[in-house]
Amino acid sequence: MPLRNDNPEEDLRQVQIAVMAKAPIPGLAKTRLIPALGRRGAARLQRQLTRIAVQTALDARLGAVTLWCTPDVEHGFFKALRQNTGVDCRRQPDGDLGERMHAAFRLHCQQGPSLLIGTDCPALGAAHLRAAARALVEGDDAVFCPAEDGGYVLVGLRHPQQALFSGMTWSTPNVMAATRARARSQNLRIFESETLWDIDEPADLPRLRRLGVKMPIQRT
Repeated sequence: MPLRNDNPEEDLRQVQIAVMAKAPIPGLAKTRLIPALGRRGAARLQRQLTRIAVQTALDARLGAVTLWCTPDVEHGFFKALRQNTGVDCRRQPDGDLGERMHAAFRLHCQQGPSLLIGTDCPALGAAHLRAAARALVEGDDAVFCPAEDGGYVLVGLRHPQQALFSGMTWSTPNVMAATRARARSQNLRIFESETLWDIDEPADLPRLRRLGVKMPIQRT
């Protein structure tokens, strides 16, 4: 059932946003970009992308924004981001990506519809988040923003849906197609926004530059 409120903006403010982020540790963050940027350069880019994702979530003017951190919340970057933006920080639990995402939804959906994004898609804007939130409050069970590589850069749910995440083979070109099939098998009403691109490989960096994101130059 859609949410009912005389003020649609108030409905949208019930939609929380979870941002999944790796700590900007050289050798841990953006490893596929290390050949182009070096370990430290890739880590610095992770800092930039995380800041962009958190600011986009805040700019959407929806509900509370939570940063789900790995390997823990104690990294100085996360502490500074929490202090500067006011976002809550939580440690990602153990398990594969699907288990970690399901854990976030299991927590947040207790309060209402929720969105989850990563930090790899600077093309994702506040308008995309608001459109996804609006679909949820109007009654869709699940929302997705597909990625050009066959995955997705945003997922939103009204209620936890473990079937969408359990036993999935991640980081393959079939993730979105498999997720779509699972959603339909669960009789979920789904909404999909336009397909966007994310930053995974060195070949993706020129588009990042065209967005105006400053590239790290150190290659060590």
